[in-house]
Amino acid sequence: MVAGGVAGLVVGGGVLAWSADGEEAEAGQEARLATAVVSRGDLVDTETVDGKLTYDGVRTVWAGASGVVTWAPKQGATVKRGGVLLRVAGEPVTLMYGDSPMYRTLGRGDSGKDVRQLERNLRALGHGGMTVDKEFTGATEAAVREWQDDRGLEETGTVGADQVVFLGGAVLVRDVKAPEGKRVGQGQPVLTVASTRRVVHVDLDADKQDLAREGAEVSVLLPGGKAVDGKISEVGAVAKSSGSGQDEETTVDVGISLGGAGTGRLDEAPVSVELERERRKDVLSVPVEALLALREGGFGVEVVEGAGRRLVPVDVGAFGGGRVEVSGGGLRAGLKVGVPAE
Repeated sequence: MVAGGVAGLVVGGGVLAWSADGEEAEAGQEARLATAVVSRGDLVDTETVDGKLTYDGVRTVWAGASGVVTWAPKQGATVKRGGVLLRVAGEPVTLMYGDSPMYRTLGRGDSGKDVRQLERNLRALGHGGMTVDKEFTGATEAAVREWQDDRGLEETGTVGADQVVFLGGAVLVRDVKAPEGKRVGQGQPVLTVASTRRVVHVDLDADKQDLAREGAEVSVLLPGGKAVDGKISEVGAVAKSSGSGQDEETTVDVGISLGGAGTGRLDEAPVSVELERERRKDVLSVPVEALLALREGGFGVEVVEGAGRRLVPVDVGAFGGGRVEVSGGGLRAGLKVGVPAE
């Protein structure tokens, strides 16, 4: 109730006040008001944190051949299935897709999931005539010879780590550790690569860990001001500390997956991430600036109906996105309320 009280709002250098009977009175210069609509829907309170836009799945590629590197890709290059990762002693090392590393030389009579992985790639590269299974048969050998002929390799019918590297998919070259002219041996690092999937990494303060929930949708503000949608894909289970004394910080790793479209190619670029603090579903809300402080305490809004205006006390709930949850006084979606004019 507002009986016996006066509500006031400072607007444009003056104060618009209401007397106990609801009639409006002026003090100072005349207030300038506009209107906003009472809306019904979800109200989301967010917190913005810093993150870095990068690529997922950073890993090292190890040499399977020994000799002098005669060609290496440029930093930032993308290599897809069948593409050359580097050349050692003039011979290409080819990227094929798969989760199992090339740990042995494959030939007729061998069996295992690495055989099936090789056959799947041979077929995808146009060398068929075999059954994709776990058995390296004569048909598999024929497909290998055909592939080797296309690559300019000696047609041995066997495939080893000096010819093929299995990785999870297309890769982006982040760092060339073995440039042209460098001599490498088996097991030495030659490239650092990442998948082409765009992700954001956030070092989130440990005391804010509750803000990050796997599967939750977030908004990411990219360099240049474009906002894109993301989804939290991973929340670290172990906190890490950096600094010392009063400067010590404890954080958890949070990974955010992005669709990829429109995110550009910048790596390690700073971004802002909006994490959801609270969501109130199906509530009435008004712009925060529509709230009026009541002299006896609490808040109200000025409902505008035609040429008339009336003060309605409200209960205030959650805040989010420049709006505030309100209830009471017969409020409903679609009503207009007074706000300061710009």
